[in-house]
Amino acid sequence: MTAITFDSLGYAKKLEEAGFTRQQAEIQACALREQLDAQNNAFQRLMESHDESSRKELATKGDVQDTRLEIEKVRAEVEKVRAEVEKVRAELKTDIEKVRYDLLKWQIAGWVALAAIMAKGFGWLGF
Repeated sequence: MTAITFDSLGYAKKLEEAGFTRQQAEIQACALREQLDAQNNAFQRLMESHDESSRKELATKGDVQDTRLEIEKVRAEVEKVRAEVEKVRAELKTDIEKVRYDLLKWQIAGWVALAAIMAKGFGWLGF
């Protein structure tokens, strides 16, 4: 940090030229310099605390690397889940085809049974 400089002698001379006594000008310059020093110190403390808090929020290379590793772990888990989902889909497709075939068998058997009952009822087959 750069310090703020104050020319107290030059300030005192300007006050003397404006009509202040030498003692008044020196006291005024000394008081102003003390005030500026206090403000400068407070400002520097504020900037240091701001810099420190900002550094805490900054990511380091290690943080970035850790995040990358976590992302890779998540990607691997997602791929495992995708593989499991595809496996379940394949099993469901097989099961659906089996159920569809079973339903078709029962539907055909029902129609044949209905046709036989109707043929018997209407005497189409002669028995």
